[in-house]
Parts: sequence; C-alpha cells; structure tokens
Amino acid sequence: MEYSHFKEHTDRVVESCSRVIVGKEETVRLIFISFLCSGHVLLEDVPGTGKTMLLKAFARTVGSGFKRIQFTPDLLPSDLTGINFYNQKTGEFQFREGPLFTNIVLADEINRATPRTQSSLLEAMEESQITVDGVTYPMAEPFFVMATQNPVESYGTFPLPEAQLDRFFMRLSLGYMTREQEMEVVSRPSTADILNSLEPVVSPEVIREMKELYTKVRVQKDVLGYMMDIVEKTRTESRFVTGVSTRGAIALYKASQAMAASLGRDFVIPEDVKAAAPWVLSHRIISRGGESFEDARKYLGQIMEDIPVPMENLR
Repeated sequence: MEYSHFKEHTDRVVESCSRVIVGKEETVRLIFISFLCSGHVLLEDVPGTGKTMLLKAFARTVGSGFKRIQFTPDLLPSDLTGINFYNQKTGEFQFREGPLFTNIVLADEINRATPRTQSSLLEAMEESQITVDGVTYPMAEPFFVMATQNPVESYGTFPLPEAQLDRFFMRLSLGYMTREQEMEVVSRPSTADILNSLEPVVSPEVIREMKELYTKVRVQKDVLGYMMDIVEKTRTESRFVTGVSTRGAIALYKASQAMAASLGRDFVIPEDVKAAAPWVLSHRIISRGGESFEDARKYLGQIMEDIPVPMENLR
C-alpha cells in the first residue's frame, strides 16, 4: 500500500462518519488515528452532542463488531468480562463472554461506575486480554475502547484516577456545532436512518495494512528532539504537578506517524506533532490549580509556542 492510498482510505472513513456527525471531521480523523495505533479514546463532552452516535457510525464505517455498555454505580466487573456458569445439561462450568469480547466497545459515562469496575477495563485496554477465574482469554483484533463522560455532572460520579487516564491514547471533545450545521441536522431526516444506511468503506485486510504501514513513517532526529522538548517542558513547568510519562511520549510518537500517513506522507513534520500533541498529552498532565481539561490543553499550547521548531528540509 502506498501512502497516497493510506490518505484515501482515511478520507473515506472521515467522509462516511461525517454523514452522521456533521462538522467534526478533525475528531473523526483523530479517532481513526487512535484506532490504527491500537490506542483508546476518552471522549468528554456535555450530553446530547452525538458521542454515542459517532462511535456507532465509526464501527459501521470500519466494518467492526460494536457493543455499548452503560456504566452505572451497580455495574460489576463480571458484567464486563463475563462469568463462568454451571451448565446443568453438560454438568460442567461454561464461560459466558461479556460485552468486552468484540472489536469496538463504547463505555458510556464511565465515570458513573465504581473504581473497581473501571479498573476491570485496564487489563483489556492495555494487554488485550481478560482473565476470569485464573483463565486468560485474548481479545478480538482489532480491539478499541471509546469511553465517554459528562463533565458537568458531578453527583454520583467517580472521577478516573490519573493512572487510568494515562491508559487512554487520546482525550477528545466534540463541542457544539455551528449554527448552520445544527440547522442542517435539525431539519434533515432521522439520523438513525442515515446510520443504518452506512456501509464499510475499509476492509479488515486494509486496516491491517494501514496498522503496519504507519509504523514505517520516518521521524528525523530533529523532529524527535522537538517531541522530547515538549515532553520535558511539561515535567519542568511550575504550574504542573506532574508531566507527561514515557507512555505519553511513545503515544505522541505513534500519533505523529499516523497523522503524517493520514495526510499522504512517509515522514513526520513538526506540524504533525503540533496537531497531535494537545489531544495526546493534555490529559496526562496534572496542574496545581486543578483546572479542567480545556485549561490544560490551553496551557500546553502556550508551552509549545515557546519551544523552537526545527526548520530544516525534513525530506
């Protein structure tokens, strides 16, 4: 596969999802990049902005299995992973798979579940496997989790700890549409009908090729140094309690490679790093004032403005 084909496939995915979710092409591209990098996404926004509909459209577009899990305070870890039950017909215990055994999982309102249930996602997200009663089961390939949470509701919620936030490849936000876009959505036919009409635009074979191809995108030493300048600055900035971890630095490297490939290039430029960094790094930073995710993203942008950008011919 050529990188021009990589770009074409990415554009088709973005275009297909945009039939359902209008005006959020950048967010769809970032979700697809996370998917190709075998990462997971935390999508934070107010209710009713289309978070659930977006992932349903994405699952149909890439032709993958999809399951939605509504997180509630009484949800148990076994409700996610599955259980061993006694089959009276065979006289033996039999494993019944939970909803995590699929390709794409929507963990809806993840901050409403207890920490014990939240932590049951960790092994599946990080190791692509689940252990039940001492037996380990591999996850499907590809395996992608998108968790959502509503930032304005604090009653009855359990904020995700920093260690679990760091497991997410990107933290994104949809935001409201423009006036014209919202008028178009309000007056058009049912969104469910549009969703049901979507067909896969990439095959599993193409996805496997894309997952392999983006890792071959070249990163020059100067650009890698630019990435590390950003990471190290977050660790020394006085307004931050903790900076970006090594896991975060690796995620930025992968995201920059996939970003370049999605634009048809086989090499990374500083603009790719700038485009990926706010979404990959902001949720891995803890500020002293306890500011919101948006504030952390703004602070990170201010830091990046002060870091010299390599200007050489990166070809």
